[in-house]
Amino acid sequence: MQRLFSTFASGWPGAGLLLLRLVTGAALIHYGVSSIREGPRPLMVVLQIIGIASAIFLLMGFFTPVAGALAGIAEVGIAIARFASYSSSDAWIALAQALLAVALAMIGPGALSIDARLFGRKHIDLSEG
Repeated sequence: MQRLFSTFASGWPGAGLLLLRLVTGAALIHYGVSSIREGPRPLMVVLQIIGIASAIFLLMGFFTPVAGALAGIAEVGIAIARFASYSSSDAWIALAQALLAVALAMIGPGALSIDARLFGRKHIDLSEG
């Protein structure tokens, strides 16, 4: 699993990645729930549920590359469906969310994440013996 991550940024870059994860996850959840409440077609509901589940993983920083890729794919599907139904303003929001999710998948979660705790480099203390 460690091959999916180059490094886990800490300090200011890590805080920036945390903010990016929080904003992206919150937006995905907000628009997903509000879209499901409108009662769209079943395919849209499935895509929104995938987006919401991926957003929860992104918020926690858990399996970030996989969650970001899934959210990106789901949001592109939502955008295509919305462009087809001539709801272009909502389609652009879905595309923006897809880009943010894919960016997180490529950059990684940062040091303030579950991924960093599970898959980050471990400090081995050799002084105990």
